[in-house]
Amino acid sequence: MTSTVAAGTDRPTSTPAIDLLEGRRVLRRLPGDGAERCPSTTSETASETAFELIPVGATLGAEIRGVDLAHTDAALRAEIHRALLEWKVLFFPGQDMAPADQRDLARHWGELETNPLLEQGDDPATVRFTKGGDGPQTYENIWHADTTFRPNPAMGAMLRMIEAPPRGGDTMWADMAAAYDNLDPDVLARIDGARAVHDMVPGFVRFLPEDKLERLQHVFPPVRHPVVRTHPETGRRTLYVNGAFTTRIEGLEQAESDALLRHLFAQAHVPEYQVRYRWAPGTVAFWDNRATQHYAVGDYHPHRRVAERVAIAGDRPF
Repeated sequence: MTSTVAAGTDRPTSTPAIDLLEGRRVLRRLPGDGAERCPSTTSETASETAFELIPVGATLGAEIRGVDLAHTDAALRAEIHRALLEWKVLFFPGQDMAPADQRDLARHWGELETNPLLEQGDDPATVRFTKGGDGPQTYENIWHADTTFRPNPAMGAMLRMIEAPPRGGDTMWADMAAAYDNLDPDVLARIDGARAVHDMVPGFVRFLPEDKLERLQHVFPPVRHPVVRTHPETGRRTLYVNGAFTTRIEGLEQAESDALLRHLFAQAHVPEYQVRYRWAPGTVAFWDNRATQHYAVGDYHPHRRVAERVAIAGDRPF
């Protein structure tokens, strides 16, 4: 990330503002070279044609058709899980699900995570996002992974779109394993074994009443996670800092930490690592929060965007 000078001239070879250089980027969807699929979590009787899978992005994002999420069995859920590990975010259009259906489905992946920072949905296990119109504007339009300010951040989340604006309101996801794969060797050396502080305050200070923020600061003290986490199921190394909640890298002077974090945050902005999805009412997205960051595009005012999300508790990053 250090700017160099071209031979025979004093002209710099990169712009210090972002320090992201053009050229070929390594884009691996799967954890190992030559692998055709993620390791299957299905039983021997699971069908290879349980659903139609349509890729949306290069390394992440696939639309799943032919599935009724309100009625699944263990074999189908295992195939969905395998697809999630491979594609990192799955989209299920045309789902007819009640809040209880969404909750019950998510519970097959683990204990559900409650979040007192956000508005409760129709079911106590869900949170509701009602944005636009005469109400609050989105505050998810920053690249982030959910709840990294917890000791055990969310493993994943299922979001059900209830009301979509006539235009805009897309969500974008970034593949943070691809982001890691393309870091310069000197940056990789600097972050190997490094730990960073994550704090809920930067992500919510502008959106919560002062008394609620003060109370919840004690509920969610700062935590420390590795700058690079290893995915517990695929084994891939994944860049694990984000612009909403990561405040500093331990062991560095603040200015050095700030500069390195700006460089690492910028990786999520690379289009080759991203997928963008256009919502419709009834679409459900299921993403792996351990492997991705996401960004809710706030371009739909004065229209509304209403969705409910269930988060699945995860493990401690390592």
